[in-house]
Amino acid sequence: MSKSSLLSIVIPVYNEEGNVTLLTENIDKGLAGYHYEIIYIDDCSTDNTRKEVKDLNHPKVILVELRKNYGQSSAIAAGIDIAKGDYIITMDGDLQNDPSDLPAMLDKLIEDDLDMITGIRQKRQDNFVRTLPSKIANYIIKKTTGLHITDHGCAIKIFTAETAKGLKLYGEMHRFISLVTFMNGARISEMPVKHHARQFGVSKYGLGRTFKVINDLLLILFQRKYMQKPIYLFGNIGLIFAGAGMLINFYLLILKLLGEDIWGRPLLILGVMLVVMGIQFFTVGIIIDLLMKTYYESQDKRPYNLRKVTTFEKE
Repeated sequence: MSKSSLLSIVIPVYNEEGNVTLLTENIDKGLAGYHYEIIYIDDCSTDNTRKEVKDLNHPKVILVELRKNYGQSSAIAAGIDIAKGDYIITMDGDLQNDPSDLPAMLDKLIEDDLDMITGIRQKRQDNFVRTLPSKIANYIIKKTTGLHITDHGCAIKIFTAETAKGLKLYGEMHRFISLVTFMNGARISEMPVKHHARQFGVSKYGLGRTFKVINDLLLILFQRKYMQKPIYLFGNIGLIFAGAGMLINFYLLILKLLGEDIWGRPLLILGVMLVVMGIQFFTVGIIIDLLMKTYYESQDKRPYNLRKVTTFEKE
């Protein structure tokens, strides 16, 4: 790639005192000869992280301070919005990612005409509490979406500016940036990168965040499969419930015709409830389908994303 292209390195930081100075030095070494900006997004740190960034007095550093602690996804989104680069890079601020991997990742992104490239952490320096939920999420995504990315939790990623600017991040979505990008129709690849143990500060990841990750994953999977056709999900559930209820009621009708007393039977109550639930699910599907159409039409949105338009004009 041309080293004249501007690179924007987006790094969310929260209580990373002691890491910022070393990380900046590592970036300067790893990207020597490149044109870049370093955007530190301080997510309302309670230590001296902001002061450390300011004390750098580095001409390529931009400090973005958030009003309160919004979380990593919002911090990354803020950095991407401010970034001016032709290519946007995301990294963690804890020194576990190695900037020396960036040139090779950039070359692969350009040579393979990709929209995004992500790392695969080699010899991962994290404990069991962090690696187990990550492995579970990676397995679920691979089986349900067909996206064969080895390490969705790896923070070091490079995007084209258009791809990064098209992301909508909230909740814990930063953990599924690769999946969100894939859902937008991007071309994605991966390559091995180095991973270091944390030197300063403590990890912000705990078991409590696992449940948030699971909820966000379920939301993403729903959006991918049923965002434009919710009736397929709720309608099918409704048909199953209503069908089961009608079979039960038909069975009880035969018994009634044969002279048996079916009044008060729990099976009768179940059959009626299943039919009612089936109708409710089907109705919900219709309502959500109408809301989806309103969402697209009222904002003049399109249910697709163009990646590139190439013309072949004859001279």
